[in-house]
Amino acid sequence: MTDPAAIPAVTDPVVLARMLLRDARSELSGWEVDEELAVCERRLDEPLRIALAGTLKSGKSTLLNALVGEEIAPTDATECTRVVTWFRRASSPRVDLTHDGGRHTSLPVHRVDGRLVLDLAPVTADRVERLEVGWPSSLLDRYTLVDTPGTSSNSRDVSARTLAFLTPDEGECEADAVVYLMRSLHSTDVALLRQVQQRVGSGRGPLGIVGVLSRADEIDGGRFDAGQLDSGPGASLDAARRVSAELCTAAELDGLHRDFLAVSGLLAVRGRTLRQREFTTLRSLAELPDVDLDAALVSPGRFVGAGDPDREDLLGAFGMIGVRIAVSLVRAGATDAPSLAASLVRHSGLDELRATIDARFGGRHGQLKAHTALRSLRRVLGRRPTPRIARLLRAVDLALADTHMFTELRVLAGLGGLPVEEATRDMLHRALGGRGTSAAVRLGMPADTAPVALRDTALRGVAYWHRLLDDPLLDPATAQSFRAAVRSCEALVAQVPPAAVVPRPDLAALMADIGRPGPGEVAYRDPHGHRSPAHP
Repeated sequence: MTDPAAIPAVTDPVVLARMLLRDARSELSGWEVDEELAVCERRLDEPLRIALAGTLKSGKSTLLNALVGEEIAPTDATECTRVVTWFRRASSPRVDLTHDGGRHTSLPVHRVDGRLVLDLAPVTADRVERLEVGWPSSLLDRYTLVDTPGTSSNSRDVSARTLAFLTPDEGECEADAVVYLMRSLHSTDVALLRQVQQRVGSGRGPLGIVGVLSRADEIDGGRFDAGQLDSGPGASLDAARRVSAELCTAAELDGLHRDFLAVSGLLAVRGRTLRQREFTTLRSLAELPDVDLDAALVSPGRFVGAGDPDREDLLGAFGMIGVRIAVSLVRAGATDAPSLAASLVRHSGLDELRATIDARFGGRHGQLKAHTALRSLRRVLGRRPTPRIARLLRAVDLALADTHMFTELRVLAGLGGLPVEEATRDMLHRALGGRGTSAAVRLGMPADTAPVALRDTALRGVAYWHRLLDDPLLDPATAQSFRAAVRSCEALVAQVPPAAVVPRPDLAALMADIGRPGPGEVAYRDPHGHRSPAHP
């Protein structure tokens, strides 16, 4: 049996989880828990499970389609949108339904105009236990996506399904992380977000949250000047980004997730599925004189005119706001379908969202999956109170005791609201793993940096964040973020075996000498104007 004293020596969380599960299988032989343990083990080998959640009409299904790059999640109001739907990697498309006490039915795979049509046939939503779509997608190799029904006060049974999935009263939450979509700061959104966040990391909820200000193309009517398009990715969503920045200090979100990325799922999915025929219609619109184009874009009725089928199809796919943005992108220099597709995706904010998901969750996939598996294992062990099981339970508790990963995720979610200089916020974001979890990325150093240099820079980081903590006027949230950065840098120091480095000055010496960069290090100025050593 794994000795609790040996737990700290095992650095790979998945390896440790497998060791403890092996011991549990041996100790619980004959207790008829093989299937429960098998479920725990499968979680270690599966992709991370990411659920999309939000209130009704928040754009979850559209965003899921954008992430996958195929229109496979239904966006219209059908029975399928009333049930939790799983999207997994499969070698060929398939749709599997579990209903009526465990009955399994394979549904036909139908595509109409490029969209997957899900039809539950005679099975109503209240009889569905699980709906699973298998699809060949590179993203689904890394993540299993779960589309949850939109919550609404007018549809309590549907809302109950979502809450039962995200915050179960019994058992473990089946999602590892949540992408939470919010259209505006509404009381319904805040209430749902609070319910989800209260369970984060508890075993009865997800392990982390990424916030999205969704349907961002609709904020301010999608209006922007073509001249803004050269200012950087996502410039067409400037109004949404301003709203996102305001959420960082919104009083209604006090103590809750504050970091919301502005994303237009519609622009992203249109970019990833753009057809040549659609581009041809958009180019013809862009070539119209300004007065004629302005007249056509006044309303859907004026746009379609005498029933032009190409414009009708374009309106159905893009909506009026999407058409306006796409035409502006063509006029700004998108000369063919591939370049327009790339511009739509770039301006949608999708790339930023994918990078955030990869950095916060993809880089922690081993820790997240191991934590989920061990939480489930603990629940199994807790029902078998024997002396040998008690020792194994202590080992599991010790493995679960390091919760710094969740501290990092919580601090990252609230960085936008901290009253610190932008340079300090950027350093915190990097040090806490917001851009990736490798030592080199956290420390802002090249990937091939020698362990000696990594350890030395991490020690200087510990000293730097300790010094900022000495400020007696720090507010609690900022102090927590600085303490988290200290702990993250200390963990990086511990990653390098002492035998791999030459002796270095102790912490007190580093703090006394902090103003003088070491060989090859680039100095910068901290928020107080002091010259400090290089750091992430």
